Amino acid sequence: MDSVLSAPQTSIYSAMTTADLAFEVERLKGEVKALKSLGLKLDMARGKPSPEQVDLSRPLLDAVNASSDLTDEGVDAANYGAPDGLPSARRLFAQILEVDPAQIIVSGSSSLNLMFDVLAHGFVCGIQGETPWCQQQNLKFLCPSPGYDRHFAVSEHFGFENVPVTMTATGPDMDQVEELVKDPAVKGIWCVPKYQNPTGVTFSDETVRRFAALKPAAPDFRILWDNAYVVHGLYPHEEDSLLEIFSAIEEAGGSNLVYEFASTSKITFPGSGIACVAASVEDLADLRRSFGIERVCADKINQLMHTRVFADASAVKEHMDQMAQVLRPRFELVEAKLAEQLGEVGCAAWTCPRGGYFVSFEAPEGCAKAIVDLCREVGVTLTGAGATWPYGDDPRDSNIRLAPSYPTLQELGEALDVFCACVKAVAAAQELERRS
Repeated sequence: MDSVLSAPQTSIYSAMTTADLAFEVERLKGEVKALKSLGLKLDMARGKPSPEQVDLSRPLLDAVNASSDLTDEGVDAANYGAPDGLPSARRLFAQILEVDPAQIIVSGSSSLNLMFDVLAHGFVCGIQGETPWCQQQNLKFLCPSPGYDRHFAVSEHFGFENVPVTMTATGPDMDQVEELVKDPAVKGIWCVPKYQNPTGVTFSDETVRRFAALKPAAPDFRILWDNAYVVHGLYPHEEDSLLEIFSAIEEAGGSNLVYEFASTSKITFPGSGIACVAASVEDLADLRRSFGIERVCADKINQLMHTRVFADASAVKEHMDQMAQVLRPRFELVEAKLAEQLGEVGCAAWTCPRGGYFVSFEAPEGCAKAIVDLCREVGVTLTGAGATWPYGDDPRDSNIRLAPSYPTLQELGEALDVFCACVKAVAAAQELERRS
């Protein structure tokens, strides 16, 4: 299949007579026109935490003050040193990711920035002594699609050819992946293994084990394992389970294969959190060749603020349970609105994620751009159609990423009313056009 969801091939519009369909198209145009007259200005373009979510992290602002002890297990957070991050910060991320602190570097506030730095290291220095990517030709990066547009932008920036890989209900199509990595020009693959962006899929144990057992032709091939939503379940007592990748690699007899990333960007303050990269001890030593030139040390005061509030993974879990109480009603509203207004129409399909930040919507083939454009005309901004595919080129023009986190519930409801009306208007018009 072309994505996790395939939109139904038939709808109520295909069953209508042409006369009835023409009448319905005009009726739907009137509905959209009435919504446009409301003058809405609603934004669902990115997965931004709402003010309610951000406010949950305000205790961090009181965690360190002028009279605070700024040492962390003998490390002075107020001075240079500890280039791998504070001991408490490395330990916190190690607990979250279920790895050894020796496998962790904590640096900066953005995991995306660390991903960029890792690719820059391969580009300039080469991975583990291999020829730098800048001296190799016609290199490729694998991109599970629909996927995260900012991932695709990073590999495109470094000159890789981004190659789509089909997403399934259990993760990337591993038959495709295993075949593609036989090409030594393939140097990596992007993965969001838990509550994937935008599908919400969590990779199955079998998928993780097949990743761990990969035998790529290129010795400098790496899996970029962006565990962005590792603690972002919407139903705290029904968390998806993700097999820990490094243990799976060890069981498969491998070693240097994965760079794993995480951050607190959607746990605490977006843009002011802390971020980490995890890898084998050998791969971390290799990364330090570049990291040691680029930075003396990270913002350890920010790390200290975080670990004073979140002493361990259980404290993070309690915080994320509160976060879920804010997010869950928004996702449930999306499901309710889509089911109520589109369920019987039969022209679309969508995911019902158990965590993460997005809903993946499949419109009728050839309709996504028209739907997004019409929504914009009415006053609702969505992520651009095609953004979930490399180069913005969705071959079916069907996938739309919905980001319900930022609007208020009232705003979200209004935005979804607009979205559903636009989906129906475009789908009906497409069917009428097809007949003519």
